[in-house]
Amino acid sequence: MVEERDHLDTPTAAAVLDLVERCADADGVRPISEHAWLHIRHGGDAGSRHLVATVDGALVGYAHLDVTDVVDGPSVELAVDPAHRRIGIGQALLEAAIGAAPGGRLRMWAHGESTGADSLAERMGFTRTRTLWQLRRSLFSPLDRAVLPAGIVITPFRPGVDEEAWLRVNARAFVDLPDQGGWTRADLDLRLGEPWFSAAGFLLAWRGDELVGFHWTKVHAGGHEPIGEVYVVGVDPSARGIGLGRTLTLAGLHHLRSLGLASAMLYVDASNTAAIALYESLGFARWDTDVLFRR
Repeated sequence: MVEERDHLDTPTAAAVLDLVERCADADGVRPISEHAWLHIRHGGDAGSRHLVATVDGALVGYAHLDVTDVVDGPSVELAVDPAHRRIGIGQALLEAAIGAAPGGRLRMWAHGESTGADSLAERMGFTRTRTLWQLRRSLFSPLDRAVLPAGIVITPFRPGVDEEAWLRVNARAFVDLPDQGGWTRADLDLRLGEPWFSAAGFLLAWRGDELVGFHWTKVHAGGHEPIGEVYVVGVDPSARGIGLGRTLTLAGLHHLRSLGLASAMLYVDASNTAAIALYESLGFARWDTDVLFRR
């Protein structure tokens, strides 16, 4: 049975998060994005709908439906209990999401190449429209020194001081990528309040009193060997062409290495050849793939 809800009560939210972690343990990748995961932890937001699948009263499937993007349309992400797959639960969730999406227009993210979500999407009439690569590198292998361009200073993020400056640069750096550039203060505050947040790993590049770039690192820990992430690297358009992106990436990798981590990961759009070339020059190699489908 699939039930649609506008809000998740505390017990159901906890059950969904447990389901997500069981899927991650089985597949090696979380079936939903960080953005959706954060909102589930807080019961959802005004732009979310929740599709819950149960068998004999037990939660065995979940779909997060976001209907806030009026330009690109609603998007959905699915999680199905590894012990209840291949019996139609994923298809039932996706059919319910199509029915709940205004006009039946829908996008779907499939995380990881081995979960079966991509074959389900294609079977249901979706087509591939965007691909994200996950890249990884060892932090034991040689790592170039981070050489600062002239006039640039890197400092840690200061909670309560740097939020608005960061939001401005983030919007300017990712004007063509609204998933990132469209972050609001509420989006930022959610992440600043997460247990993984570390101001020491949120590096800001200043030219005088002007913020011109940043590298926000992250550490994934819990249930597996910790791994560092190049979470977001952004450079203001006014500071491009001086090697700041490379320098910030290296500075963040050195920070992650200083924590004793063995490896680092990142996500990059498969069409962003310039970024891929930069990351490959820093020792990263392709590890896994996320695909965006559209119906």
